[in-house]
Amino acid sequence: MIASAQLGIQASLSHLDLEGEIARLKREMNAVVLAHYYQDSEIQDLADFVGDSLQLSQQAASTTADVIVFAGVLFMAETAKILNPGKLVLLPDLNAGCSLADGCPATLFKAFRERYPDHVAITYINCSAEVKALSDIICTSSNAEKIVRQIPPEQPILFAPDQHLGRFIMKKTGREMKLWPGSCMVHEMFSEKSLVQMKERHPNALVLAHPECADSVLRHAD
Repeated sequence: MIASAQLGIQASLSHLDLEGEIARLKREMNAVVLAHYYQDSEIQDLADFVGDSLQLSQQAASTTADVIVFAGVLFMAETAKILNPGKLVLLPDLNAGCSLADGCPATLFKAFRERYPDHVAITYINCSAEVKALSDIICTSSNAEKIVRQIPPEQPILFAPDQHLGRFIMKKTGREMKLWPGSCMVHEMFSEKSLVQMKERHPNALVLAHPECADSVLRHAD
């Protein structure tokens, strides 16, 4: 079970030493605090580990903590629970969602799979536990290309839920794949126009882009 760590405290906390209280609770509960890169710096400063979702879950598994406090979204806490089934996983807000994961509900993904029964389903880790359970292979953005290259060329592939990452892998490998039409709301915000304007202001700068960005942005990346 993934439990909510929300306490609903109404009283003012201004008089409390919040960092001291967090440290005390960590000791009492034998807890480890994980913070995703997306979190504010104040949260990252309090964390034992900062990183991406899978890396954090793997780091938690290597500790002797009984409790994992995950400062991230729901699918990240689910991944931590999958890799740490014997530990209690606390999420500050059970409603903390991800547009990419939320845009691929298990019922619709199941129907998508059933339309292509001969396809192997490779699913990006940024999805719900239910969708993971309906998939054949779970990948990350860093190993997706390697995994796709290992699939026999005669085997058709479904890729979900991020269409931009899937399209990027298709270009890298030359493999055709059926793509789930999902995307991350945050990465959609990066526009080609804004990027070109920044390149004009900083002509000697390299451009680093995550493959969840749209192709119009990726084609400017170094």
